Amino acid sequence: MITPTKGIAPDRALLAIGAQIALQLDRPLTVSQTWSRLREWRIGHGHASPVSFGWFVLALDVLHALGALELTDDLLTLRRADAEAIER
Repeated sequence: MITPTKGIAPDRALLAIGAQIALQLDRPLTVSQTWSRLREWRIGHGHASPVSFGWFVLALDVLHALGALELTDDLLTLRRADAEAIER
C-alpha cells in the first residue's frame, strides 16, 4: 500500500502519490487546491489509473507521518530540510 506490491501499481503506491503531491506544493495550497492540481497533473502526465480522494488523503497522511508536510491555517506546505539541521 505504501510501496508498490503485486496488487498496488507503482503509480498508485502511497509514496508515489505523495511525491506527486509534493510536486504540486510549490507554494502553500488548500487541500482542495492540491487535490485539483494533482488530478490535472496526473492527466497531463498520462497516469491512467484513477486516484480516489480517500487515497489522496492517505498519501497526505504518509507525508505528514514522515514529517514532510504541515497543515497550518488550512494551508498545506512542504517542510524543507536543510543539510545543517540534518547533520545535528
